Amino acid sequence: MQLKKFLVVLFCLLPFIESYAQRNDDKLHRQLTSLIKGFNGNIGIYIKSLRNGKTVSINGDTVFPTASIVKVPILIGIMDRIQKKELDYHQKLVWYDTLNYDPGEDIVAYLKPQTEIELSKVMMLMMTISDNTGSLWLQSIAGTGTRINDLMDRMGYRATRVNSRTPGRESDRTVFGWGQTTPNEMGKIFEDIKDGKIISREACDKMLRIMGRQYWDEEALSSIPPSVFVASKNGAVNASRSEVLYVNGKHPYILSLFTKNNKDISWKHDNEAWVLTRKISTLVWDYFNK
Repeated sequence: MQLKKFLVVLFCLLPFIESYAQRNDDKLHRQLTSLIKGFNGNIGIYIKSLRNGKTVSINGDTVFPTASIVKVPILIGIMDRIQKKELDYHQKLVWYDTLNYDPGEDIVAYLKPQTEIELSKVMMLMMTISDNTGSLWLQSIAGTGTRINDLMDRMGYRATRVNSRTPGRESDRTVFGWGQTTPNEMGKIFEDIKDGKIISREACDKMLRIMGRQYWDEEALSSIPPSVFVASKNGAVNASRSEVLYVNGKHPYILSLFTKNNKDISWKHDNEAWVLTRKISTLVWDYFNK
């Protein structure tokens, strides 16, 4: 009798077991697990083959700091307002130098007060060189972090949030900084942009083009041949180095890689997280395209 019940339960579970086996790329999972072993920090990875739908998720639902990858939801917030005709892609903005943000290597921060600059150019600076001053400006223009977070929530993205300069998210900012997300969800956002599912096909095409112009190309991007289109965004603060890519190669895929609590907080090329990022990106590119 017990054997009969067991067989009935097993029969009911077979479709789910088969679906799980088809969805997960166990071979790639094993290779990645071996590669990241011993990393001095926390790492989360999400990979999806856009040819066969198989995925790898390692700590994929763990929340990580976005660092500059927060600029992806900011970009979506701006594109949503453009779609609603509340903004125009080529409209002129006037810079008044009121953000009081440490300029560092930013370009926007060095504009003279009352300088006019196109919205499209500030968007380019945000995504291409990761201009922080321009990004904070765009965050405000998008309706502030509060509106961007509401937009993320309405789109079904529950883990991705803007924390900085967003009332009610001060405690999250203390832990995660400017923004937070998960490897799985940010990978899904990139896939949805690729599929034209965010705002409109036109808006997604524009976002892909903007994210295809990346100045910071020495980590995960360095493993991809320059002839291949890649839409990407990276983010880095002392103890967190992360990067997300949609790679449209012979075998297209999404790679979403996040780290936090890293022991190595150096800013040299041989930083442990950056070295590992390059190795992971090389492994994944070779796995799908060789």
